[in-house]
Amino acid sequence: MLFSCKEQRYPDALSPDDALKALTVSEGYKVELFASEPFVYDPVTMEFDENGVCYVALMPDAPFAPKPGEEKGQIRVLLDLNEDGLVDSSVVFADKLSEATSLLPWKGGILVTAAPDILYLKDTNGDFKADIREKLFTGFFKNNYETQISNLQFSIDNWIYANNRGQEGDITYIPKPGDSSLNVRGGDFRFRLDKDKFENETGPGQFGQDIDFYGNRFITENSIPIQQMMIPWRYTHRHPYLSSTKSMKNISDHGDTMYQVSATPYWRRERTIKRNKEFQEKKLNRVEYERGRFTGSSGGTFYVGDKMPGLYGNFFIGEVAGNLAHRDVLKDNNDSAYFIAQRDASDQNSEFIYSKDTWFRPVNFTTAPDGYFYMLDFYRQHIETPVSIPEELQKDMDFKKGTDKGRIYRIMPVNATYKFVKPNLGKMSNVELAGQLSNGNEWYAITAHRLLVERQDKSIIPTIQNILNQSTSDKARLHALYVLEALNALNTGVVKKAMQDASPGVRRNAAILAERYPDCYNDLVALSKDPSAKVVLQSVLSLGEFKAKNNTPVFIDVLGRYGYDRNFQMAVLSTDAGSSPQFLKAVLESPVGANTSKPWNDFITDLCYVIGARNNKAQVKNLMELTNVATMKPREGVILKGLRRGLENSPNVDATLKARAKDWSKLESPALKDSLIKNFK
Repeated sequence: MLFSCKEQRYPDALSPDDALKALTVSEGYKVELFASEPFVYDPVTMEFDENGVCYVALMPDAPFAPKPGEEKGQIRVLLDLNEDGLVDSSVVFADKLSEATSLLPWKGGILVTAAPDILYLKDTNGDFKADIREKLFTGFFKNNYETQISNLQFSIDNWIYANNRGQEGDITYIPKPGDSSLNVRGGDFRFRLDKDKFENETGPGQFGQDIDFYGNRFITENSIPIQQMMIPWRYTHRHPYLSSTKSMKNISDHGDTMYQVSATPYWRRERTIKRNKEFQEKKLNRVEYERGRFTGSSGGTFYVGDKMPGLYGNFFIGEVAGNLAHRDVLKDNNDSAYFIAQRDASDQNSEFIYSKDTWFRPVNFTTAPDGYFYMLDFYRQHIETPVSIPEELQKDMDFKKGTDKGRIYRIMPVNATYKFVKPNLGKMSNVELAGQLSNGNEWYAITAHRLLVERQDKSIIPTIQNILNQSTSDKARLHALYVLEALNALNTGVVKKAMQDASPGVRRNAAILAERYPDCYNDLVALSKDPSAKVVLQSVLSLGEFKAKNNTPVFIDVLGRYGYDRNFQMAVLSTDAGSSPQFLKAVLESPVGANTSKPWNDFITDLCYVIGARNNKAQVKNLMELTNVATMKPREGVILKGLRRGLENSPNVDATLKARAKDWSKLESPALKDSLIKNFK
């Protein structure tokens, strides 16, 4: 008998039963197996349609891009024929897909992100096999599966959102190819198929996105488990001159630490030793950690079911490198424009789910019609892309080992007994669907909402109006408000009433809709004094859409209360009126103008940056003249600093002036001022 002395650096896979036994879950909950190979492998996303049909996308080609014509990606329908809670059959719904990353039910079929496309697939004869395959959008980045279009989400506002990781792409809407293409570089993407609209959205997000009941959007990227998108793209790009349009906030209050119990992979340990040695030799103030830090965050998802009230509204993140699933509890504060993500008291020194099995790769989650939470395990020996690993460490690594495996788990209360649920929303009348808008399992509410949008049956309008006027559920009222929007049944009276709703979430969304109605202007002004900072922020953003109105006193009042917050500053600066010399003068002559704190000086610098970047000679001259005013004199240096930077970065400044602007940083304020005056007489 021959023996090998070579060390086995990477362990082999466990059976589905043994892998399940290796999982540890927070007290009070249990994990059951829902599906495994051969019925599913390499799962990355799962969705249930209105009739409970379970679709799952498989990505066996990862981490390598398949050659054209050799794609192995699939979408399967998972079947539980004996209704015992364990999948016992699956049908290939669609195959030969190029890295399908997300699914969304739509009009009896599903939307699929499969770069460079977003597809529509539908089974028309009931055999669970797609016989319609249409391309809706094309042009998305395709070269790296970790940064492709993904995470389709139908939101309360009737838009469908997707992460694009900020990648370059000229997007074409195939049903209307005559429309101009959209460049999505630097952001994410959203679209409406009921209105044939598509546009950029704030980002970029990676693999993980969810939107809460009130339209607040959260994304996940590798090393940052949860970020809140603060200001939508349509506001930060009202003009092209902001010093920065990035409007996303890392809301975690516990940093990037994770409680990993699995062993550090050999390649990661060796790479970390090598990199830290290089950092020390180059005397760089940098440290790489081999474990215990988030580096593979994935699939951020809210649990919104009705079977585990203790988890309701919690945000879950898979950490594929740490072999665990992390939970965040979002805390709201009326005085803050953003939430704070905190560890639950039971997770202070551990994670919600973890395993010593290094093959455990939780990539995504979903709330199901049965009210429970499902977790997708990609289950691979290696999850990382080879481009991040030195070649010498790849020699004994098989990046495809495990492509025939995959597990999906169901998370339940420890004492619960599974009961099969078969929803039939697709067969419900519109009135019955309207009744689902207040369902405690948000899967039913948002699915009913989507179906009402798809059907476009205006006969349901009186019923929806009654829900908006009479429901005690603020979530039902918000669903009703946007169903009316989709049916073109809004008017000034409806929106005005919603702006006075008891729920700040409803008021904030009503402020967005008020942008369409000039008669709502005074109501928006009233909302600028709302007790909720989130409502106030939206009121400022929405007031900025009324260019003919005098928003100056409102903006100054809001800045007096929230001027320390970068989000409120950006909301004002994104408007033409809030980024003018006249506005600067009004601010500095107001009581809040005496504030000399760093946030206020930063605001003034950014305001003057916009004026410089805009390069309107009359505005620059006006700004120069204002520096002679006594109230302006103490801020002259701050003003000129912003103006210089804006001119340097302006697309409208000629090369000669731009070159001279670089020298202004070396000059004292009087010399700089004289130079500016000569150029902008």
